[in-house]
This record gives sequence, structure tokens and C-alpha cells, in this order.
Amino acid sequence: MAIEIGVVGPHDLVDDVAATCEEQPGVTARRLDYDHESQAPGLVAAHDAHIGAWLFTGIVPYTLAKEAKAASRPAAFVDYTGATLLQAAVRLLRDGHDPTRMSVDTLPNADVAATLIEAGLPVDRIKVLPYRSGLTSDDLVAFHKRSARGPQGTTVAVTCVRSVYEALHAHMPVLRLAPSTHSVRTALRQLLLTADNQAHEDAQIALGLVEVSGEDEGLMREAATLGGSVARYTGGTHLLVTTRGPLADATAGFSALPMLRRLADRHETVRVGFGLGRSAAEAESLARRALSRARRIGPVAAVLSLRSDMDVVLESEAPARAGGGTTAAVIAQRVGLSVSTLERLREVKAAAGAEPLTTREVAEQLGVQQRTARRMLHRLELAGLAERLGHLQSGASGRPLTLYRLTL
Repeated sequence: MAIEIGVVGPHDLVDDVAATCEEQPGVTARRLDYDHESQAPGLVAAHDAHIGAWLFTGIVPYTLAKEAKAASRPAAFVDYTGATLLQAAVRLLRDGHDPTRMSVDTLPNADVAATLIEAGLPVDRIKVLPYRSGLTSDDLVAFHKRSARGPQGTTVAVTCVRSVYEALHAHMPVLRLAPSTHSVRTALRQLLLTADNQAHEDAQIALGLVEVSGEDEGLMREAATLGGSVARYTGGTHLLVTTRGPLADATAGFSALPMLRRLADRHETVRVGFGLGRSAAEAESLARRALSRARRIGPVAAVLSLRSDMDVVLESEAPARAGGGTTAAVIAQRVGLSVSTLERLREVKAAAGAEPLTTREVAEQLGVQQRTARRMLHRLELAGLAERLGHLQSGASGRPLTLYRLTL
């Protein structure tokens, strides 16, 4: 697989991470370094059109770029738990510091504890501030200074952020984490798999069956917005031909279909059924299934059918509750889940607060198997009701756990 990866991070880390990436056959790296993590979104936006995938040297620039929606291609960040954190603990011991009395920023609390416990280190005096949206470098600096106060305070700060290190190193013992080669290779392997999967998915055939009451010369223009073409199919139905990539872009990741609203302004009946398949025959069969479901929903509806026996309601004219919000029944219908399951997911979201959730945590909260939780979260993601934040190594063999933020 030949691919150019954009490596984004502070200048003293980018070159080493990029060099590790280029050990992989077919991979070239474009080095994009910054002086402060706040510059990451601008760097990504300026080069996004020419990059096949993005690898960030840590979660902070990754999150900032993701929140700014600067990257349109697959992206991942190097995880600093596991080998990287253990490497830091060994270095602290070598330099005469106590690794059982450190304050750690950015990393998830559970991951820090699991890594250190596995190494036989006590964690009762470790203080951790996980990274979350909106957290600034000043907040991280204040956390480390606060943690060091008093006789029971920490004796050394461990940071993942260069600007935090620069602010602290003159005032207290501080170690800045640098990604281990193993961690970089793990992140790169996951990124390449994601990029390869997306490349295959983008090439999938997307066929749409459009049913309107009467003629509409504007269908040609609507097809163009989806990167495709349209032809008469049977009766009042038209066949729209495109591929997955342009369809995903035009529907904001399969979460809406602006074309439906525009057609509904001119016709009383507008039903659209899209099918995604590896062949024209498969895509057509799925499109027929989607159109059949759209007919059952009402006079104005659009449905997307996938190979995994999943139907996603892109849009429909369903009743809204007082106050302008969307009812749970409408959302449940849209994502193909029961209302009770949707309400339980909302409870899980409320309990998690601003913290992301792993597929395992969702499965445990709902009392279902992980593969069922993955399927639910994937449906929510397609409908724009969940956001995929990256992957978390579980510390064991097998697939990594995907991190999600629920927005339903």
C-alpha cells in the first residue's frame, strides 16, 4: 500500500516519528511540525488535500484538529500509555526520582493505573489529569503545581505536552513523555488498516432509487451534488449511480440528505433508497430494500441499506415534539434501534459526562456482547449521533477498543 502520511507534532518529535513510519514499505511521511499545539489545526487544513492519512504525535494535537474538522482523511495518534509510560518510569528511577509519586497529565487514569500495576508499582500516590476537550496547557501546568503541594504531594511531573514542559522545568522536576518506537509502530499499523479499509469502502458502488410524484428536471443537478449520474429506471423511479466516497461526503457521513428536502419542496411524494455494495447487483438489491422501507415510513423519506443488514434512515418528515427537538421514537427509527435501547444509551452518556466510552464499557453498561455494542455505536456514528475518537489498547491480544463520544 503506497501512501503519504502527514506527521503532525512538535518539531523535536516529528522527525523521529516520521522516520519510524518510513520504515514501513510504501509509506512516505510529510513532516509538519509546530511551535505550539494550537497550530495543529491550521497545519492539517493547509495540507489535507494532498495527504492520504494523518498521524499525530499525541492526543492533544489530534483532538484539536478533529474538533476543528481540519482533516478529511483517516487520522490516529500515538498512544503514550503502555511501552511509552513504562519507559518513562524506568528513566525516572535511573535519574533518582520516585515513579510512585508522580503527577501525569493527558493520559486516561485507568490506563496509567493498569500500566504501572502491571509493572508492579503502587498507584495510590499517583495523580492523573486525563485530557478532555477545552483543557489548556495552563490548566495542565496548574494541575502539576497543585499536585506537588504538601508533604504528601507528588515529587515529579510527567507531561505529554511540550508547552507544559517548558512552563514547568524551571520550577520543579518534570519529565516529558516521548513516544516509544513500539507505540509509533502500533499507531501506524492501526492507521494503515483504517486507511486501507476506507479506500476499499470509498470504491463501493452506491445505487439510489429515487421515487418522485411527477417529472423533475432538477434530478440531474441533484445527482451531480452526489458525484454521480441519473437515468430513468421504471415508472416514476429514477436510478442514481455514484460511489460510497462522494455519497458519504454529500450526506455528512450518512447523517443527512439535503437533496430530499429540496425535492420535497417541489413534490408531495419523495422517497429515496440507497444501497452500498461491492457489485452493481448487490447495490441494486440493497437499494430496493431501502426504497421499500422508505415507502413504509411515509411520503418523504430516505433510507440507506448496507451489506451488514443495517438500514439507516437518512431523513424523513416525522413529527417533532414540542420545543423543536426530535422524539426518541424518531431517532430510534432513524438508527434502527429500539426506543428502550436508545434511552439506556442516553443514560450511559449522562453517567460518562465528558469522558469518552470504549465499546467494552458500553457493552457492560447495556449487558450485551461487545460485537453488539460495536454494531450499535456504528449505527449511531453513521447517523451523526456518536463520534469516533480513536483506539485504546486493552493491554491484551485482540482488536483494540474503539473510543466513542455519544452525542445523542
